[in-house]
Amino acid sequence: MTALPQPFDESFRAMPHAVCNKLRDEGAVHQVALPDGSAVWLVTRDQDVRAGLADARLSVNKAHSNGGYQGFSLPPALDANLLNLDHDDHIRLRRLVAQGFTPRRAEAMRAGIQAVADRLADGLARRLDNGEAADLVREFTTPLPLTVVGDLLAVPEADRQPFASWVTTMLAMESPQQVGEAIGAMHDFLRRLVAERRSAPGDDLLSALVAARDEGDRLSEDELCSLAFLVLGAGIENVQHLLSAGILALLRHPRQLEALRGDPSLLPEAVEELMRYAHPNLTAIRRFPTEPVEYGGVRIPAGDTVLFCLASANRDPERYEAPDRLDIRRPAGGAHLAFGQGMHYCLGAPLARMEIGLALETLLDRDRFPSLRPAVEPDELRWQTSFRSHALRELPLTR
Repeated sequence: MTALPQPFDESFRAMPHAVCNKLRDEGAVHQVALPDGSAVWLVTRDQDVRAGLADARLSVNKAHSNGGYQGFSLPPALDANLLNLDHDDHIRLRRLVAQGFTPRRAEAMRAGIQAVADRLADGLARRLDNGEAADLVREFTTPLPLTVVGDLLAVPEADRQPFASWVTTMLAMESPQQVGEAIGAMHDFLRRLVAERRSAPGDDLLSALVAARDEGDRLSEDELCSLAFLVLGAGIENVQHLLSAGILALLRHPRQLEALRGDPSLLPEAVEELMRYAHPNLTAIRRFPTEPVEYGGVRIPAGDTVLFCLASANRDPERYEAPDRLDIRRPAGGAHLAFGQGMHYCLGAPLARMEIGLALETLLDRDRFPSLRPAVEPDELRWQTSFRSHALRELPLTR
């Protein structure tokens, strides 16, 4: 048997978009090997990715896998979340948690998010004013979503940073032992948090979910913990890494940066363009066909693992003119796939858009930050990279 191509090597870790673009140019669908040796079908072109993400014949439930890639193993209390449930179960849980993520609820959080962004930006500015280098990831892009989502679920202050560290360790997947320890710590923490809300409920999303579990029996105990895990993990990681990569992209494109600073009305379009251009998620979560499917003229058997390459689709020249160019005036920027497509479209999209927009506006304030630039050379930046994501570990800034 011929060995499968292994595109997720050191060149991918260094330049994932270049590798994704090359794969897309070579074909719509490729069967490749992941770093663990398991085989997956990688779908690269925008038209097929959009169709696949909305295809009801593809399941996110691992029960439909024929034994290929499934991802790292989570305990049931973390695994029964929206990313692993299909159709009826997905809709049932989505309706329960959606109350915390409506556009109206996000708008009601605007003032609080702005206050957090201002406080963090002031601290960042003080360090820069003193001639020090400051890490944007540690001092702004991590604590901002950590505070927002922590407040949404009323997570105690002392527990927020440890949880963020566990999520980062789990997604980096550099040490199996560390990943196992992080998963165990998250499991214990969430069980304790649920028990605390059960004994002393408050006016927060987790308390509402506990009430739905206990009073209406509309979700299981595992589903309850899993929802809290997903809201905390995804709510922190996605915003944190998109903001870091977005700011870096603007610093690398000074004309775009100055255009945005000169015309704040471009901010909504800029947010969408940065999501298309710099989103950290390279692929969507794995899916398993419940019957044979075909994309790009390639037949994929039932039960095989399918990965839809968001990074490639978001830079597909068949949809976007000059797709490797950052253009904050790009028309129809909202057509990107950063939030997914179909049933699994990101529930937190309104809140994420607001956070990112407010954060960018705050960091682009000329009075607070008359100038910003990276404090290290491009090849000195440290990235957390897997086949799933490409995220900055740190972004040292200076004047």
